[in-house]
Amino acid sequence: MSLIERAADKLVKNDMNGFMPGSVSQHDSREGIGPDSLFSSDGVPGKKTGHGRIIKEEVGADRINKAADTKKTVKRIEVDLENLHRKGVVTLHHTKSEIAEQFRLIKRPLLANAFNPDSGVKNGNLIMVTSSLSGEGKSFCSLNLAMSIAMEMDHRVLLVDADVARPSIPATLGFSPEEPGLLDMLRDSQLSISDVMMKTNIKKLTLIPAGRRHTHATELLASQSMHSILVELAQRYHDRVVIFDSPPLLLTSEARVLASQMGQIVLVVEAERTTQQTVKEALQQIEACDVVNLIYNKARAHGSTEYYGYY
Repeated sequence: MSLIERAADKLVKNDMNGFMPGSVSQHDSREGIGPDSLFSSDGVPGKKTGHGRIIKEEVGADRINKAADTKKTVKRIEVDLENLHRKGVVTLHHTKSEIAEQFRLIKRPLLANAFNPDSGVKNGNLIMVTSSLSGEGKSFCSLNLAMSIAMEMDHRVLLVDADVARPSIPATLGFSPEEPGLLDMLRDSQLSISDVMMKTNIKKLTLIPAGRRHTHATELLASQSMHSILVELAQRYHDRVVIFDSPPLLLTSEARVLASQMGQIVLVVEAERTTQQTVKEALQQIEACDVVNLIYNKARAHGSTEYYGYY
């Protein structure tokens, strides 16, 4: 058989095996990477897709556990950065905006508490973002804080959707709220953190969804399993910040349970809406945490109808 005939035969076999242009495929790290593949910014091979598409990649055991023979599936989502920018979220391509500068100010003391050995803050890299009531912008601030920290040279960020009753991050980033996540991991001891993590096309940002709803979510978050997960998240990676987008403090009991296990808490307060008494009641719920920061959100700029948040 001639060289041309052998090449044609190989192309036919590849088509039969599902490597057609435009298809989402699975890759084994021990195999060659096909022409449709690309490397994300963190070096993980994946298929280029549109907004909200999730890629499942089979990664060879040597990349997870050299002693194992099984393969592990790594999920990866392509975040539409231009769409986020239109929604007012900080992105890597728009770093000179006013909101980007505001979150640079917000993150700096949080990072100092998390990584300065003289700060005295235990588990300072576990940061919960919450609010007194719904609609004050806590998820917006959680995502912006995570995106801003992802720009750091020396730190990575893991965004955990802990608003288990009404998760909003899936809609913002474009993935299904039915993806396995935090609650699934707490219910199933066979699931590990890596089983529910989702990589993104943002090099230093990883996600953990809320998971499927459960009637005993508060008890799950207060369990020993949750404590063990938090210890692992706090100690496993020395350069990682973990941000929890939690439910509102005065509407559910889940947020209070989480607050008791955090190193730092950020309380989002909506300007011209949230009363001083409401803020005081919310602060009473999180007295167990020594480091509480406030973001005054949606404040009206002087001489303008435009809203912005500041620290």
